[in-house]
Amino acid sequence: MKLKLLLSFSLFISYFAAFSQEKQSAAMAEKGLIKVSVMYPYAEGKTFNMEYYETKHMPMVAGYLGANLVKYTIEKGLASGIPNQPLPFMAIGTFYIKSLSDYQAAIAPNRDAIRADFANYTNVAPIILVSEVVK
Repeated sequence: MKLKLLLSFSLFISYFAAFSQEKQSAAMAEKGLIKVSVMYPYAEGKTFNMEYYETKHMPMVAGYLGANLVKYTIEKGLASGIPNQPLPFMAIGTFYIKSLSDYQAAIAPNRDAIRADFANYTNVAPIILVSEVVK
């Protein structure tokens, strides 16, 4: 019984160490990436079709980015960080890319198609922030 308990504990420690190392490696992999955040401000009377954005628009833009794209995320705004205050953003789409110049080269010839697609899911002009992941 004691051996079985020791073996189980040892297995747990090994699993925890591997999980911790994997998590740390994932975080390290993001450091130095360029993050392009496309934020859609909330305003009374403005609309946002999350299903279209998730299934059509973001995959379309991701396709333009090719191998430069590491990953992308989609966030749906739920509430403000301050109680009883309006929601700041309805949605935020984020692209994690390796190279800003490659991103700009991929987006430039497709800018009109990307902008034309806005009408299919929102009546809001997005705010775009380009930043570098530091941690």
